[in-house]
Amino acid sequence: MIQRIQTIFLFLAAACGFGILVAPFATTPQAVQTSALFADANFSIGDNIGLLVLFAVAGALSLASIFLFKNRQTQLKLTRFALVANVVGLVLAIILFWQDSANVASVPVDDGLSAYLPVGFVVFGILALRFIRKDENLVKSMDRLR
Repeated sequence: MIQRIQTIFLFLAAACGFGILVAPFATTPQAVQTSALFADANFSIGDNIGLLVLFAVAGALSLASIFLFKNRQTQLKLTRFALVANVVGLVLAIILFWQDSANVASVPVDDGLSAYLPVGFVVFGILALRFIRKDENLVKSMDRLR
């Protein structure tokens, strides 16, 4: 049912996923001309199309899996794919930042909200998976009793 606890966790995961799209990963006080990521003083998702696609897919899959409450196996699969897309996006963002860190070594870099939202996405996604599995096990045990 849609009023289950995993719906709340999936909604919070989707909110984290879509929040990544609007908030910057990191900022600098001034634009760095030699940097590909900080040329506008913000490292955001829009700087790389791969990041944009991965985090948008993760948020969309999490949101879509809310409405698949009648088919828990598909809900589990979509939630797992959303988690994988989120983790791959986070790893790609870290790799891009490390590659560009030599260009911004002289400028202080402040982390933004999007640096922490993928961790929230993973936490909420894992909690949703746990409760989806719990519901599935409950339904299976009730089938055995009939």
